[in-house]
Amino acid sequence: MKSFLRQQLERYPVRLQELDFFLQQPEVVQDMERYRALTREHAEVSEVAGQYRLYLQRESELEQAREMAGDPEMGDMAREEAATLETELPQLEDQLQRLLLPKDPDDVRNTFLEIRAGTGGDESALFAGDLLRMYTRYAERQGWRCEVVSESAGEVGGFKEVVIRVVGDGVYGKLKFESGGHRVQRVPATETQGRIHTSACTVAALPEPDEAQAVQINPADLRIDTFRASGAGGQHINKTDSAVRITHLPTGIVAECQDDRSQHRNKAKALQVLAARIREQERAERAAKEAATRKGLIGSGDRSDRIRTYNFPQGRLTDHRINLTLYKLTFIMEGELDEVIEALLLARKAEQLEELGLA
Repeated sequence: MKSFLRQQLERYPVRLQELDFFLQQPEVVQDMERYRALTREHAEVSEVAGQYRLYLQRESELEQAREMAGDPEMGDMAREEAATLETELPQLEDQLQRLLLPKDPDDVRNTFLEIRAGTGGDESALFAGDLLRMYTRYAERQGWRCEVVSESAGEVGGFKEVVIRVVGDGVYGKLKFESGGHRVQRVPATETQGRIHTSACTVAALPEPDEAQAVQINPADLRIDTFRASGAGGQHINKTDSAVRITHLPTGIVAECQDDRSQHRNKAKALQVLAARIREQERAERAAKEAATRKGLIGSGDRSDRIRTYNFPQGRLTDHRINLTLYKLTFIMEGELDEVIEALLLARKAEQLEELGLA
């Protein structure tokens, strides 16, 4: 193991003891925000410390096995054990390197997921509805909660645009690579001659900002409009101007919310979405500058990037960024996205290792 890597790892058992001490203090337990942050760090540090402890144990066992290799009675067994450990240690070191990779602080956040119909007319809107169902099914499997923030229904079904808030542990960390263009190839329900059509939707995953960040927007930079919510009808729908649309004048970014009967609550949610979109625009601009010198395998998450194709006649899903092809589209559309998302996360870790010169 490289010395600088060992030096980094030596810090983790020490930090783990510090965290154990802090988490036992009454003032920390009473401060829920700090307690959650320390608990989250404790889980991460424990994983690294435990893996490093295992590495040191195997390293010690290898040294003992090599010392016993010359023993007339135990030599054969010791050499066999040494060979096994010599194979295992590089694997453990590789796992430790991956655990030490820089983590995106936004990974733990809730997420606003935006799905917009693109080229393809009614078929695109229908596919937007299919994508929404796919993501909500996946969220259910993860134990996450989904809330509709705003929606604009398609003329024959589906959505022209829909925004949902996904709440749970590590949501953004798993959904952040879903941003981009999603292309579908299939025979539309309205097609009488059985011809395959190609249409597209765009998806954007935005980390939900802290409340403190959401209120930092200058009120003078906002134009707030109210309107009557659209929906399937009912006692309260379309009778009061409860829906809210907020425009950030300096950037032209717009956010709206119409899912609540309360105008005040809709305004608060719309402000959160607006803050998330402003942060995402800033992040995209930084990523574009970085991309001028280095184009990442995963890409910047720009909506114009065609990231994935869903080919229904062949039951095939292809993620173009990592050349992943799976012939299980039916299951994926039912929310079984784990294999796709895990492949993307592994590809990103491989990128980071290469950037750090550890690959």
